[in-house]
Amino acid sequence: QVQLVESGGGLVQAGGSLRLSCAASGSFFSINTMGWYRQAPGKQRELVAGITSNGRTNYADSAEGRFTISRDTAKNTVYLQMNSLKPEDTAVYYCNLRDPFGRDYWGKGTLVTVSS
Repeated sequence: QVQLVESGGGLVQAGGSLRLSCAASGSFFSINTMGWYRQAPGKQRELVAGITSNGRTNYADSAEGRFTISRDTAKNTVYLQMNSLKPEDTAVYYCNLRDPFGRDYWGKGTLVTVSS
């Protein structure tokens, strides 16, 4: 059983910053990919950024240059530093862990609201 607990969401003005954290616990393979997805009202869930266990990162075009994903392997924690936030970044942000067999585990989500 894998548990993912997100924190760090909230309300911020456009141009501001937030840092999301996601702590993983339970039993899972050390080789994995962790990432952040988001879902805005009326839209599908989309990938924001991902990071492999060896540090390789990938970003959605909308996040490139503004968001930075990182992980602390010893703490089984992944972070998403979000800068220059825009109202269109408003969404529920979900933490994801994908194991080597393609199984996905999800957190419950944290709401990010960016006011204009």
